[in-house]
Amino acid sequence: MTALTDRDRTDDRWDDGFIARSRRAGASLRAGVGFGAGAGAGAGIDAAAAGAAGEGEYGDAADDGNDGNDGNDDALVRAVSGAGSDGGKAPSPPLSPEGQALRTRLEALRQLVGLSRTRLDGKTLAEAGRVLDEAAARRGLSAQHTVVAIAGATGSGKSTLFNSLAGVQISETGLRRPTTAAPIACSWSDGAAGLLDRLEIPGRLRRRPRETSEAGALRGMVLVDLPDLDSAVGAHREHVDRVLALVDAVVWVVDPEKYADAVLHERYLRPLAGHAEVTFVVLNQVDRLPGESADLVLDDLRRLLDEDGIALGEHDEPGATVLGLSALTGEGVGELRDLLAQFTQEKGAATRRICADVDRAAGRLRPLYVADGHPAPEIGEAARAEFEDRLAEAVGAYAAGLAAERAWRRNAGKACGTPWLRLWRWYESRRAPRTLAGLAALAVIGGGRGGSASAQAPAEEEVTARQRVEQAVRTVADAAADGLPDAWAQAVREAAVRGADQLPEALDEIAVTLGSAVAVPSAKPPRPTWWPVAVLAQAAMTLLQIYGGLWLVGQIVGVLEPRLMPPVLLMVAGIVGGPLVEWACSIAARGPARRYGQDAERRLRQAAAGCGRARVLEPVAAELLRYREVREQYATVAAGGTKLSTTRE
Repeated sequence: MTALTDRDRTDDRWDDGFIARSRRAGASLRAGVGFGAGAGAGAGIDAAAAGAAGEGEYGDAADDGNDGNDGNDDALVRAVSGAGSDGGKAPSPPLSPEGQALRTRLEALRQLVGLSRTRLDGKTLAEAGRVLDEAAARRGLSAQHTVVAIAGATGSGKSTLFNSLAGVQISETGLRRPTTAAPIACSWSDGAAGLLDRLEIPGRLRRRPRETSEAGALRGMVLVDLPDLDSAVGAHREHVDRVLALVDAVVWVVDPEKYADAVLHERYLRPLAGHAEVTFVVLNQVDRLPGESADLVLDDLRRLLDEDGIALGEHDEPGATVLGLSALTGEGVGELRDLLAQFTQEKGAATRRICADVDRAAGRLRPLYVADGHPAPEIGEAARAEFEDRLAEAVGAYAAGLAAERAWRRNAGKACGTPWLRLWRWYESRRAPRTLAGLAALAVIGGGRGGSASAQAPAEEEVTARQRVEQAVRTVADAAADGLPDAWAQAVREAAVRGADQLPEALDEIAVTLGSAVAVPSAKPPRPTWWPVAVLAQAAMTLLQIYGGLWLVGQIVGVLEPRLMPPVLLMVAGIVGGPLVEWACSIAARGPARRYGQDAERRLRQAAAGCGRARVLEPVAAELLRYREVREQYATVAAGGTKLSTTRE
């Protein structure tokens, strides 16, 4: 239970700074309307400077003892109307470089979460979302106040230190444990209502310090005394965890007996190692240590903090502040008060705290966006070429090219062959259907010209082709996902699988239409320039054979003078010359036939590659592009607003 002092129980109790609401109605309305803790991420970021200016105006007016109606009315108009710096009489102060960098990082984190929602589960992004919400809530409240929590284990003397800094008995101290049951706040200036509402500290637990000459130096500080972090009461520990996640800085109070307590180091100090710049570690009760024992304990405490990963602010370096004091005797309390006064007047604790929260969120998100792998998230040329080769093999591009080459050479043979050979081929074509081989050949030709290839092809070949396509998709997906974080690698593979769902059917259609047209062309292939000469030469050889034969027949029947040698020579020249012309034409046709077949193979290969590119490669490339975008945003978040290379390390 939290005990109230005798003065609290009287009518003349300590003013908590929020009692005179009639004089500051505008401030209360502004805190509830203009910059409430429920503002969204984007609104909180954009309204940070305006919120800071508003809080400063109300605080100054209250402390100067003036009504401040003019200033409060102007601020109230600006808050309700939503006017920016141009809408009021006094422009909002510009953001500091640290504030601008933080704003950039928060915006990058917001975009990072938005781009990743469809790829990562909500639990993974919950921490980042909480950081954005808390940052928006804090930046929407007073920037002129610094909220400092005093935390410690049972018996460490944190309540005594709290009362010593306030200069008045506010938090009850005693031997009974636990003494503090709920957070108690002490504010050195007005205008902190929104901050204390955010901490869920009720009005009856809000106090003001004693007005002394030393109190003016702590103007703007809000000190919160927390319950024991190792309390046996679960509600007390919940209070500690909730408030520690919201305050700007923490003063950890330890004693010589429990400064190495595992609960303190493992549950709190070690996880908050990145918050060293807003951390004070105070060794209390040094009056109980004789001689140089206090220095030895402080050295050992620094060693433990270093093992926890907490940077120590020594030699003008940023980090945690460690000092010894005695809250009971007052030894060292003045030094802590001076450090807190300087820390408060800098007015950068809130920014540092949010930066540390962003750093911690970025560290936890790093495995989701950064992994070892190839230099850039893209489909390599080798993987792309292998994928296209596999698809070309699946549609039979090479076999179709050979068929087109044979068709070209067959047409050349028909034009340049001897008439007797063409007559023999015509006879064979008429006779072929009567044989089993001929019937099979006609079935293949008929299936290639108009029938469905998938219907005519054996089931084993169809399964084999589908397996080749699936293997090609898996191979290119694995190559693209190589080195990506697990979540994005899985997204790349899923995109490839979705795109390849109907790919085998599309390739079958290409093989049926384009493949059959290439293998059995409906139009004759183009002829080379020497083709007419070859036809004339073959016709001349045929005429020689006919002329020699007629000449010989005329001699036999006695019509012509018998001269056997000339007609025989003419016939031999024609008989030998015809095959020679055909052979020469076949030699000359090899080059054009090969080029024609290669062109047919290339057209079929390009058609298959285009189909695979549209269905598989482009969705995979789009997924990799999304990863590059989120990796770029993560680089901004992790680098404190500095643009980093998006290549994976």
